[in-house]
Amino acid sequence: MFARIPDRASLLAASVLYAFALIAFWFLAQHFSLSARIGHFASTFAAFALIFAPLWFFGFGLADNLRSRLTSRTTRVLTPALLVLPYLIYALPRGEFRWLFFFFFLAIPVGASALYEFLPPGGTHSSTPKISCQDVLTLAVIGLPIEFNRFYGAFPHEGLNSLPKFLMVDSALYAFLVARRLENVGYDFRPRLRDLLIGLRELLLFAPIVISLGIALHFITPHGGLPGASTAASALLITFFFVAIPEELFFRGLLQNMLEARLGRTRALMIAAVIFGLSHFNKPGPFNWRYVLLATIAGIFYGRAWRDRQRLLSSSITHTLVDVLWTLGFR
Repeated sequence: MFARIPDRASLLAASVLYAFALIAFWFLAQHFSLSARIGHFASTFAAFALIFAPLWFFGFGLADNLRSRLTSRTTRVLTPALLVLPYLIYALPRGEFRWLFFFFFLAIPVGASALYEFLPPGGTHSSTPKISCQDVLTLAVIGLPIEFNRFYGAFPHEGLNSLPKFLMVDSALYAFLVARRLENVGYDFRPRLRDLLIGLRELLLFAPIVISLGIALHFITPHGGLPGASTAASALLITFFFVAIPEELFFRGLLQNMLEARLGRTRALMIAAVIFGLSHFNKPGPFNWRYVLLATIAGIFYGRAWRDRQRLLSSSITHTLVDVLWTLGFR
């Protein structure tokens, strides 16, 4: 069953929290001197706020609101065209507008929505959870340009390379949660105690494996010293929203979820973990097999966290803590 449509009080609370999140990101940008380095900071931050809004509000039931309000097929197909607006707000003041990026940021969300509206998986029942050719195509069109960094030129400034990823996350959320009506994704920012407990459990199970194996493979080396509170807090915030949430949505909430309906829990977990590992093949390149191996093992534990209650917060907590501990404790 789909989640209950949030009431006005819930949406108001989400809006207040969204405002606090933007304030935190504003101070984070000042902390890293981003405004001084990129210029046109007001329009850039406005573009970021618009890109971040769907990512945030879908975590508070926006999909349910849209499904109830967008009753016309044409409206449902064309609504994600609004996702191109942040690119215009960012690029036009800088004189960096490129028609090619405009086309892709318009065509991908609208095309994915049209695909599910006019050619739904399973024919008349578009909410079937089993992965289909339409799903593979949508995941590839959304994920591969980010994996191979094809949209970097749209926001070609250091510190802004996550904005195309966020746009693709927005596109995926609309395509799968609104147009396709996929169930059990678990994209919900309303926390539960079990999210934290499961996230910590998988971290404690995984940490000894990755630390011992990473050191044995000469992939990581511990370094002394503890980070400051501001460094740790900024690392947690950035990693959670810029890394963990997008990757967990793609690999667990979408890919593992749909594979599980077709192949079963164990095979879906392993396949999603292997694909997750392979997505790290060029970080750094050309083919870092150590990183692929460790990321694949990590994907197993992230997948275990998600499938406990099909909650992305659980796997995102594990993912965030692993990445932050890795970054701050090792080199």
